[in-house]
Amino acid sequence: MTGSEVPPSFRLAYVPGVTPAKWVRTWNERFRDIPLALVAVSAAEAFGLLRSGGADAGFVRLPVDRTDLSAIPLYTETTVVVVPKDHVVAAVDEVSTEDLADDIVLHPLDDTLEWERLPGQPAIERPATTADAVELVAAGIGLLVVPQSLARLHHRKDLTYRPVTDAPESRVALSWPQDGTTDLVEDFIGIVRGRTVNSTRGRTPAAVQPKSKPAPKRSETGGGARRNPAAGKSSGKSARGGGSGAAKRGAKRGKPRRRS
Repeated sequence: MTGSEVPPSFRLAYVPGVTPAKWVRTWNERFRDIPLALVAVSAAEAFGLLRSGGADAGFVRLPVDRTDLSAIPLYTETTVVVVPKDHVVAAVDEVSTEDLADDIVLHPLDDTLEWERLPGQPAIERPATTADAVELVAAGIGLLVVPQSLARLHHRKDLTYRPVTDAPESRVALSWPQDGTTDLVEDFIGIVRGRTVNSTRGRTPAAVQPKSKPAPKRSETGGGARRNPAAGKSSGKSARGGGSGAAKRGAKRGKPRRRS
């Protein structure tokens, strides 16, 4: 390799709340010679990172501008409200936005949900981040409605969360630049879609060696396939004395006793 050549690598961005571990593990098993680098990025900055070439692909939250980016929707998250453990909401299994009408509901600047009408009462100021909003909930200043993965990410022992039945939901997708659909991107798409190593739609990774062919099964006698004796050679029967092997074995059973 010359000094100007750069070894291949794959850069994968992911937004808060997304856990790419299972896909990364599969990549490392199939492409041992191609390192995968994870790039943590905020939801607001993820698309700019992809467009600038800072990552080859990324797990983002929809919607995605399909003008220059491709996307494969993966899953939809449950929306929950984060509350102190001693709040009345903690006593029920789920709530609606109407149940939150009298509470202050925080709306951070990095909110990933698309609201037609915000629930609850507005706070005096919007927190800068979801993490800041969680701290305010713990301080008893308000409640917070977020995708469940973010509630888990910012978990605290003094807080809990409950599903909100009529809140907008967040959808997670794999996205990449349309003009950057490289072979490595196609390989990662195959992993995300669950294609196997031998899938006809995916490339066969060079790092994966083909399995060796199983050895031929031996016969029950343990001697492998039987061979026909070559012409002019003994077939295994004794040529001396004209007797068979069985006759010889019978002759060795013992001498006849003499009569007294």
